[in-house]
Amino acid sequence: MNTLTVEGWLKSAPESTPLPIEHIHFRVNEDYRLLLEQAEEELQEKQSGELFIPVDMSTMELNTSDECGPLKDCQFRVYLRPADQRGLFHLVANTGSDNSLVYSNSLLVDLLG
Repeated sequence: MNTLTVEGWLKSAPESTPLPIEHIHFRVNEDYRLLLEQAEEELQEKQSGELFIPVDMSTMELNTSDECGPLKDCQFRVYLRPADQRGLFHLVANTGSDNSLVYSNSLLVDLLG
């Protein structure tokens, strides 16, 4: 398992500027690591796009700041870095209180190996 602490962002409306929030702490288990690697490979074969992997909150250790609160609709977004076609992923979710968008900074899928 990989335990990650990543800077997070909150966007209350599509046209609003994202605001930094305290770090998002989450754990990526072996099943998700494999799914992220498979998504990276699929995107490399297609040479474009992005994929979303739904997160089962009952199996995910996730901690956010008080300002963010509980999250819902969590998923991992996987996409390719244009410069070298390496896979990146980040956590994307909505706040339970007002449905604002919350996301983490991106990380290389390779870091999970």
